[in-house]
Amino acid sequence: MRDTVTPEVLHTVADLRDRVASHGVAGRTRHLNRVVLVPTMGALHAGHLALAARALELGDRVVVSIFVNPLQFGPEEDLDAYPRTLRDDVARLGELGVPYVFAPTAREMYPDLPVGTRVTAGPVASRYEGASRPGHFDGVLTVVTKLLNIVQPDVVVFGQKDAQQVFLVQRMVADLNLPVSVEVVPTVRDEQGLALSSRNRYLDAAQRRGARALSAALRAAASAAGGVVGAIAAAQAVIDAEPLAKLDYLVVVHPQTFLPVGDDHHGTARMLVAAMVGTTRLIDNAPLEIS
Repeated sequence: MRDTVTPEVLHTVADLRDRVASHGVAGRTRHLNRVVLVPTMGALHAGHLALAARALELGDRVVVSIFVNPLQFGPEEDLDAYPRTLRDDVARLGELGVPYVFAPTAREMYPDLPVGTRVTAGPVASRYEGASRPGHFDGVLTVVTKLLNIVQPDVVVFGQKDAQQVFLVQRMVADLNLPVSVEVVPTVRDEQGLALSSRNRYLDAAQRRGARALSAALRAAASAAGGVVGAIAAAQAVIDAEPLAKLDYLVVVHPQTFLPVGDDHHGTARMLVAAMVGTTRLIDNAPLEIS
């Protein structure tokens, strides 16, 4: 257990680079001197804190970025309404022992708007989440690339809950030969199985109960007989039985391509689900072993 600290909050690229570069301590092992980045948009919950805790196990120079990235918001999404809780976030990270928080302004990250150069996420980015949020993943990969270039970490940490994002980041790192290791932390859930998300704060008590249908559907799929068809049917039956949940997509994908598998697929796969619960859009996913 690390001692509580007061994280140093850095708002400029120059200050962040200077502090991380000067943090190395003589005599420390190479493991401890590793730089580890945890990209977030703030409004931190226990899932984010699990990422930060894992980062502290992986290296000593941990940077948690808190930046609400305008490039990943579509025209119908309210960027200004996204929760911003920097003071509370910093305090919670301090309780873990995180030394640095990088909290730049949009002007610091994007001095010249509109942004002329972006990372294109490829055809997988237009599916699933990308179908509902066109251009979202181009914005995600652009800001992740900038953060990797600014911080130059040895390891970057993401949560498995955002499975499509994880796949696209891993693909980008491989395709562009970026010198960073991607660490993926399992989805953190509440006692009833609901995946933790910043969006859960918008659910009332009844909607929170209804939202549990997503994780229940994944569990039903994992235990279903009948291969891919049986898994999808079992999961959809759970969602259909919950009146507060309106299904967006339910798909089984291949972990290496993130494309839908055929009905005759056998072996490892991953089920993705998204649904509206009230006015809140939620996502979840889980691995499947299809015999």
